[in-house]
Formats: sequence, structure tokens, C-alpha cells
Amino acid sequence: MKTLNLKVPVFAIICFVYASNSCGAQQGSVSVNQDKKIATLLDLRKDMNKNDSDSDRYRIQIYSGNRAAAENFRTDFSSKFDKWDSTIEFETPNYKIWVGNFRTKIEADRALKEIKQKFSSAFIFKPKK
Repeated sequence: MKTLNLKVPVFAIICFVYASNSCGAQQGSVSVNQDKKIATLLDLRKDMNKNDSDSDRYRIQIYSGNRAAAENFRTDFSSKFDKWDSTIEFETPNYKIWVGNFRTKIEADRALKEIKQKFSSAFIFKPKK
């Protein structure tokens, strides 16, 4: 009786191993045919996103006041922080120094933490433009 009980599980294992080996995955290849202009358009889109100053981005303001002082603040900022661009914006009656173009609030918060060490009046905002 014992030999019969062992023959069934052994036979099942042998059948399973044979079936597993004979059922192989299919091999194939994929080739993508696309217009070469698509890569150019994607690169153009990346550049547009980098330079984009949409209102859904965050900026940091480090100064608001007269023009001469704004230019001095911008020069001072550029000498201390070279990883963010700064611009002088005129909103009647003040000139303002805006820094960066951050996609997320977290990005802007990290930059603000660094900038506040030198420019204590800096703050984050979203431009209305």
C-alpha cells in the first residue's frame, strides 16, 4: 500500500516539471517607429517648462523698495547664491527682487531656509501674473 501512495505524488511532480519546461515564454522584440520631430518637440517642451514662470510656481521675494537698493540687493544675492536666478520686478511704486521658480512649496521652503540666513526678510509667494 505504501508504494502506491508514493507513486502518485512522484508522478504528479514529474508531470509538473515536464509541463513547466515545455511551456516557455515567448521571445520577441519591439521596434518604435516615430517621427524624428517628436524628440525635438519633447526637448523644446522641457526647455519651456524650465523657463516657465506660470502662476502655479512659487517664488521668493528678498527685497521691496527703491531701484538703487534693489540693484544692490540683487548683486549681493548673486554673489552669495549662484544656484537660483534673481530678477528685478517693478510693481508700482516699488522694485522687488524675486528669486527662483519653484514647482513645489517644499522646494521653495528648502531654498527659503538657506536664503533667510543672509536675507531675513525673505518670504515665499505665488505671482499673480
